[in-house]
Amino acid sequence: MDFVREWIAKSGYTAALGVELSDIDAESAALALPFREENSNPGKALHGGCAASLAVSGAHAVARAALGPESGPWHTAGLQVNYLAAAIDESVTARATLLRRGKEMCFVEVDVAREDGKPIAHATAAVRGRFGAEPASVYEHAGDHGRSEPGPMGPHIGKMPFTLARGLHVEHMVDETSRITMPFQATNADASGGMHEGAVLALLDTTGAMAAWATTGPGPYKASTPALQAQILTPPPGEDLVAYGRCVQRDAELLWSEVEVASAAGGRVCARGTVIYRIVT
Repeated sequence: MDFVREWIAKSGYTAALGVELSDIDAESAALALPFREENSNPGKALHGGCAASLAVSGAHAVARAALGPESGPWHTAGLQVNYLAAAIDESVTARATLLRRGKEMCFVEVDVAREDGKPIAHATAAVRGRFGAEPASVYEHAGDHGRSEPGPMGPHIGKMPFTLARGLHVEHMVDETSRITMPFQATNADASGGMHEGAVLALLDTTGAMAAWATTGPGPYKASTPALQAQILTPPPGEDLVAYGRCVQRDAELLWSEVEVASAAGGRVCARGTVIYRIVT
């Protein structure tokens, strides 16, 4: 399993987060994420993008081990993350388990827990090995309204520890829509030379949450992400990315935001998904 261990160790993104692969075989993997201030939101709560990143890293580790080193490049065709509780100022662990191995796709379940064993997130993923196939032809984002109004919250989002480390910049965040950019930098990169899927999920999660805040406006509210669904359409490119979020439904404290992540230069979409966000007003 050396090629899997090498992928974790040499990916700039997982190295920056501090992800450690403690155990791996063709059926399961165990990972750890020690507490680091730069992985947190204000109040030292683990950023939801970190939990999703740990889950997708575990899913990939198992899928790559099961399919073999010749099965790449890989991408997560589908991912569901349910956030069960917060982790505040403490390390977390993840256990990824193979549910089924297909010809080119593996179905993996991942449980993320706090040091005391309390679950904080549960994920299921469908990870696909392309076995050297030509890159997928993906659609081009249609663009948004073109406005750049970060609103009262936008300037502060990029200054939080985790978002600052990713280089996230809020270009727009009013009237139920959001637009956030993320640069391709060493601490966001995958060992393959592209953007790490975990960084893409962090961008998607943040953009969806900000579209929800762009709907309610700021206030002394309690907020969290109950769930995230995402599809990585193709291995993410080694380019700057831009994510477009739009809140499409609100039911009391629950808000649903659709997000598309695209190349900032060419507009080709590499990921899409839905963020379910809760703001208790």
